[in-house]
Amino acid sequence: MPEWVAFIAGTAVLTFISRASLRVPNSHGFYRFFAWELMLILVVMNLDGWYSAPPALDQTICSVLMWLSLFMAVVSYLSLRLFGRQDAARNDIPLLEFEKTTVLVSRGIYRLIRHPMYNSLILLDWGLFFKHMSWLSGSIALMASFFLVIAALTEESENVRYFGAQYREYMKRTKRFVPFLV
Repeated sequence: MPEWVAFIAGTAVLTFISRASLRVPNSHGFYRFFAWELMLILVVMNLDGWYSAPPALDQTICSVLMWLSLFMAVVSYLSLRLFGRQDAARNDIPLLEFEKTTVLVSRGIYRLIRHPMYNSLILLDWGLFFKHMSWLSGSIALMASFFLVIAALTEESENVRYFGAQYREYMKRTKRFVPFLV
């Protein structure tokens, strides 16, 4: 499949998933969409040689980052499902179904960091960079990370609006992306 077909198909899927967020420019999902698009570019750039890269340090780093990304995504999703009490009626902002929590989740991985899903995406982003390192892929990965940080900051303000003082206290107890550091 030519790269442009993969990119168009991927963009169609991401646009469908993000359709509500794209109607609300300053929502966290709006910025997340652009991060996803940039990461899609990295995926498409790597399609040809995905499995043909020889074993090397950069490929090992890529694999470690991608496995960590998958682990973080699964653990954070399960924490939201187990502790978040989702309610489909919650529609204060354009949220994906799993984001419609009515209880502030501060257990599981969320006990250590506020944004494990964005952490997961940042790990994936840089894993994609290490798949085939270049100035171009590094620039794209940096831009995607920028959009993910903006999405996280925006989501924090949305959470303060929804959860109020409880979220502000939670912010004081936890780090944004890396436990005990950032």
